[in-house]
Amino acid sequence: MITVIAGTNRANSRARRIADLYLGLLRNENAECQLLDLALLPDDVSVSALYGNVGNHDGFNELASLASEADKLVLVVPEYNCSYPGVLKTFIDGLPYPGGIRGKKAALIGLSSGGQGGLLALSHLSDVLMYLGTAVLPARVRLPFIDKYLKEDGTLDHPLYQQLLHEQVEQLLVF
Repeated sequence: MITVIAGTNRANSRARRIADLYLGLLRNENAECQLLDLALLPDDVSVSALYGNVGNHDGFNELASLASEADKLVLVVPEYNCSYPGVLKTFIDGLPYPGGIRGKKAALIGLSSGGQGGLLALSHLSDVLMYLGTAVLPARVRLPFIDKYLKEDGTLDHPLYQQLLHEQVEQLLVF
C-alpha cells in the first residue's frame, strides 16, 4: 500500500491537487494507494494528540493509521517559510515513537511559488525522516513556480514536471 500525504492543512491546497494527480499516476500503474489529507486533521491536534496523549485521539488515529498501514509514503510538501509546514511536523510528532513510520520508504515532492521548488523543505524533511528510520527515495521531485503550471482543475501544464512525477512513480514502485 502506498499512502500519498497532502502535506498541509490549507483548504483547496496545491499540495492536495498534486497529491490527487500523483494518485492517478499510481492507479495507472495498478498500484494500491490511498490519500492522507492533512486538511482532515482535528483542529485541536497539537494539544490532544501529542506527547502524553499519543494514541488517545480517534480523529488523529484514523489519519495516523493511513500512514502506519502503508509500506511506502509519498509526501507532497509545499514550501512554507523556507521549510515544510508545521502541521506536517505536528502530524509526524504525533505518530508513535519509535514506531510510526520507521522502516517505511518515502518519496518526496516539493512545491513552491518561487524558484527553488521546496529544496530546503525537502532537505529538512529528509533529515527528520531518516532520523525516524524512514528510507528516502533519492529522486526527490521539485516543482518551482507551481502557480504558473498547476491549474485549478488539478492538471499540470508543464511537460517536464509531468515527466519527473512519472519517473518518480516508476522508481518508487521498485524502491
